[in-house]
Amino acid sequence: MDLKQLRYFKEIVEQGNISAAAEKLYMSQPPLSQQLRSLEKELDTLLFHRNGRKLELTAAGRSLYQSALDILQLTEEAKQNVKDIGAGLRGTLSIGVNTFSSTELLTSIQQFYQLYPNVHLKIQQNESSHLCQLVKDRTIELALIRLPLHLSDFEVLHLKDEPFYFVTSEQMPLNKTITWQHINDHPLMLPSSEGLGVYSLIRERLAKRGVDHSLIGECSDIHLLTQMIDLNMTNAIVPEAFVKQNTYSNIKALEILDDEPFLSPVGLIWLKNHNLSKPAERLVEALRELV
Repeated sequence: MDLKQLRYFKEIVEQGNISAAAEKLYMSQPPLSQQLRSLEKELDTLLFHRNGRKLELTAAGRSLYQSALDILQLTEEAKQNVKDIGAGLRGTLSIGVNTFSSTELLTSIQQFYQLYPNVHLKIQQNESSHLCQLVKDRTIELALIRLPLHLSDFEVLHLKDEPFYFVTSEQMPLNKTITWQHINDHPLMLPSSEGLGVYSLIRERLAKRGVDHSLIGECSDIHLLTQMIDLNMTNAIVPEAFVKQNTYSNIKALEILDDEPFLSPVGLIWLKNHNLSKPAERLVEALRELV
């Protein structure tokens, strides 16, 4: 018994006789009659009571008809699901994001979700170098990372060069800009921990600009650090993403004056020589259009 036989059987039941079913199926009557006989022989039971040209289902026939409806519906659903996944309309999209996620990514995900609500999103946060390893291991398909990193194994879509700001409490009587010399006069906590990308970038710039005695600690819990800044306990140097995501009205961001702007490239990466899933392809396309 195969799907073709079940479709033939279903049509015979719904048309009430073989000739009408054959016409609906665009085939001649003898082959359809032969298919029915073959099906009854395989099942070793009658599926219809014959009353002239009219066919009435037996108890076994009614049972098979219900099963045929379920099987054929599941088959169509399976075909459609596979087509949708192939077209990027369904499936799973795994994305890695670093601590300070780009607002551009959020915009693209919002647009993506509106277009493809049946795609299951899996988003996990981690440090940029670890995200690279997760992409290599194919645990995730795409990752938003902060550069520079060694990226010979990856395709890279450069999104932007993100500036860093000095953030402080409104209680601090400062202007809209600040110099590194002035930063050295205020307590400072790093928004990360040793060994992580943002930490290294900021420490490198602090060393170049001679900022050393204002550093009082580090805090990789961004929510806690924000609260500490809000309470005027400390200050911090953070990427622009932090500034855009900040919801504390008591915190202000100052531009850091420097001959060499303090910027960090932000990019989306995926594995080289690897075919992305359709959902991943569509998100990459959305980000390309955005940038």
